[in-house]
Amino acid sequence: MKLQTYFKASAAPAALGLALIAQPAMAQVSEETPEAEAATAPAGQAIVVTGSRIADPNIESASPVAVVTAEELTLQQANTVEESLRQIPGIVPSVGSNVNNGNGGSTYINLRGLGANRNLVLLNGTRVVPQGLNGLTNIDVIPVALLERMDVLTGGAGAAYGADAISGVVNFVTKQDFSGAELAATNAITEEGDGYTFRADLTVGGNFADGRGNAVFSVGYTDREAVFQGDREYGRENISSFSGLPGGSSTAVPSVITVPGTTSGTLQVDGDSLRPFYAPFNFNPFNVYQTPLEQYRMFGSGRFEITDAIEVFAEGMFVQNTTSTIIAPSGTFRNVLETPLSNPFLTAGIRNQICGLDTDGDAAGVQALFGQAECDAAALATDPNDPNYRTVGIDYGRRFVEFGPRLNEYRTRLFQVKAGARGALTNNLDWEIFGAYGESENVSRQSGNGTFTRLQQSVLSTNPDTCLDTSNDCVPINLFGPLGSLTPEVQDFLDVGNSGTEGAELSQIQAFISGDLGFGIAADPISIAAGVEYRDYYAFSRSDLLSQTPGEVLGNGAASPDADGSYDVKEAFGELIVPLVVDSPIGEELTLELAGRVSDYSTTGTEYTWKIGGTYTPVYGVQYRGGFQKVTRAPNIAELFAVPTTGLDNFSNDPCAGAAPTNDANLRAVCLAQGAPASSIGNIIVDPAGQVNVTSGGNPNLDAENAETWTVGAVIQPGFLRNFTLTFDYYNITLTDAITTPTIDDVFSACFNGTPSATNPACTAIRRNPATGNLFGSVATTPGLPLVLTNQGRVFTDGIDLTMNFNTDLGFGGLDLSFFGNWTNRSTFKANQNDPNSLNRDCVGYYSINCPSIQPEFSFTQRTTLSVGDADLSLRWRFIDAVEVEPEFAGDFLEEFTTIGAEHYFDLTANFNVTDNFGFTAAVINLFDNEPKVVGSNIGSTAYNSGNIYPSTYDPLGRRYSVTARMTF
Repeated sequence: MKLQTYFKASAAPAALGLALIAQPAMAQVSEETPEAEAATAPAGQAIVVTGSRIADPNIESASPVAVVTAEELTLQQANTVEESLRQIPGIVPSVGSNVNNGNGGSTYINLRGLGANRNLVLLNGTRVVPQGLNGLTNIDVIPVALLERMDVLTGGAGAAYGADAISGVVNFVTKQDFSGAELAATNAITEEGDGYTFRADLTVGGNFADGRGNAVFSVGYTDREAVFQGDREYGRENISSFSGLPGGSSTAVPSVITVPGTTSGTLQVDGDSLRPFYAPFNFNPFNVYQTPLEQYRMFGSGRFEITDAIEVFAEGMFVQNTTSTIIAPSGTFRNVLETPLSNPFLTAGIRNQICGLDTDGDAAGVQALFGQAECDAAALATDPNDPNYRTVGIDYGRRFVEFGPRLNEYRTRLFQVKAGARGALTNNLDWEIFGAYGESENVSRQSGNGTFTRLQQSVLSTNPDTCLDTSNDCVPINLFGPLGSLTPEVQDFLDVGNSGTEGAELSQIQAFISGDLGFGIAADPISIAAGVEYRDYYAFSRSDLLSQTPGEVLGNGAASPDADGSYDVKEAFGELIVPLVVDSPIGEELTLELAGRVSDYSTTGTEYTWKIGGTYTPVYGVQYRGGFQKVTRAPNIAELFAVPTTGLDNFSNDPCAGAAPTNDANLRAVCLAQGAPASSIGNIIVDPAGQVNVTSGGNPNLDAENAETWTVGAVIQPGFLRNFTLTFDYYNITLTDAITTPTIDDVFSACFNGTPSATNPACTAIRRNPATGNLFGSVATTPGLPLVLTNQGRVFTDGIDLTMNFNTDLGFGGLDLSFFGNWTNRSTFKANQNDPNSLNRDCVGYYSINCPSIQPEFSFTQRTTLSVGDADLSLRWRFIDAVEVEPEFAGDFLEEFTTIGAEHYFDLTANFNVTDNFGFTAAVINLFDNEPKVVGSNIGSTAYNSGNIYPSTYDPLGRRYSVTARMTF
């Protein structure tokens, strides 16, 4: 059958295929056929690129496409695609495997730092079913062993693939027409002897029916062990970013308490008395720098030519991941519990202190909570019906260290199937139609938490053996004792476990034609693609009653109320590539690219996306390219329908904390208007762990967001320097009406900048702990800061990508050099695009609670590979520019924590083919054992600033070794 599908081999598009990381000329296990050579083009050739449905040997895309090849993945010894993608210059690390607190058992990709919800993940050009309500694809499910390459298109993708591809597309392309069998096994371990990773894959395939068909099937297994923060010197102690001293959480051992309605401030048990908070809890040793993962995977694909003009094809994937996010022990995170003054564990000294606490700091003398006689009588009243029986509400912060860490096991199951047919419509046009369906399910099971209801039941005790309410075999708890006071029987009573499930379904149908018209303006014909597409999304989140109830599961952060939603979209799209000049006196070629897409969303209505671009080659070896696209992105299911919940974020400064409101009547009024009790004024604190309650959820009134993207660049392949390619591309992305929430600092600034007012809605929207006045505490009673989704945001970024690739024959061997660098000029966010006073925050080169994941100004990777016979030796150099704390916060933190110097990482890899059927690869990652810079634990967002460092950006594991053995049959 003759389909109009070709591999490109012209000089100009070479840089498009190699714009990211040039693949080395690795020694091959066996000789390749010409077709295989085209599919894995060496430096100086190109690959059919992602970004267009038009396949034509004479087309050179105006949009830069970067490629990470299978050979490069092997050299990197990447066991998941995330390990490779997050190190690409210009890609900002998203929440991934190096962070546990905030990791929901999935990893995502964040192109250009615009958010994981603004790029598109494809497998062989088809969307992959997302993880859940947020519409994001878990890239852990991608089968690394079967990848031929990863294409990263960072501009001009919306018209080709859909309007949600604002920042670009990552297309994972699997091996086609594989014949034979390959068995590969990888073992990796850190120099510290932990973090052991094992991966094994078996791939078999072959042709049948005299070459008219091919089928390939791959199975694999991965087992990755945890690396604990306590096993690295820089992560052993929780360090305060403010002082540089050991820090931690105010949920500690022994208990930290505040008595609402009094001026107690924050106290901590010390034997038979209470004294000001003195011993924060060091949670670092329990947390991890590498989350454990166990994965089983299967992938299969096949094709068969029914006739010379019709081919059918199908592919299917099944993946099961089990990931554990191991977090420091749970506890009562500042929950107010009614406590009998006759509680058997409440010592006389502590009871008398509580009874004598002042209830009115403004009045002369001490207005005791209870008189001494009343207090003494209550201490003996063990029956609630006794008129002397008294209880007091106490805000407790007590870690359940005796229970062990909080374990949240996520089991993800995903399957997706695709089937279709394609063929030749005419001599110049092909047709294709396919349908795909996928489901994903992420089941979480938690243990080690405890529940609020049972904890309150346990505290309501007047003897050490039985609770006042004996149901469920209640066991009294000792919240006033030292470490070891919580018995296994208490744990059995409190820790009943909880679970939840999130999932998604995606149905999609697509039909299109592509090819050329047989005529054109110039010598080459006009190429076209046109088609229709339909997608139907459904996503849900379901939890047990415990997880749905705010504040019921202790230490669980936000509740997980049931939610679901769906939408569908009908689309028509078209592409047109018009060669205007071919081999003319005015240039080698001049080509115009046009594309458009109209989308009818069941939620936001009709949206339009279009693109115009082109290439111009005035002389051989020099090509200019550029493009402009207008894109709209409709809100996803979570953005529309997620139920508002209160969870945790980070902050460093509360204007109501400390003595400030006692000396400023206006500030005092604001703090009171936010829900702080009068008795708390002067005693409000910032959470020592740097956390703050925030409330967010979906907004059904959201509209689509709009983006304008343009790129301009050049591809240079000078004739005087054979096998050298240089590409230079400037990108500029502006997002308006962006679906965003304000940053933590934006919320504070809206209230406290200038002269705060107790009647300002921006102030009264902040809701404090009604017991302590703090901005942290039980999520059931303390909404904290409102992070409301709106279409008011404006996001902008621009920068330059630079690549250079060169290979040459040295006589005794081959030398390959590659370089990819990124300069990010700006990456700004404005919470309210319509407010001239709203801060236009730039996060390039900065880190803070507002700039969560580090985005350096400069970054690059450079690889040098020497090939001699059947052996290759390759050195990769990765550079990350210096960064510093966001300037407005620089004075808040210890000076040595306000900068992170430039970092250089080196990886050394050797590849050797022992025989035609056996080879191995050995690598030393982080060759010089660089340690990450310590900046403390509360200088940034928990999901990125973890274990005193930024583990998603800077290597937290240290030097490690990896060996892969391969056998082919």
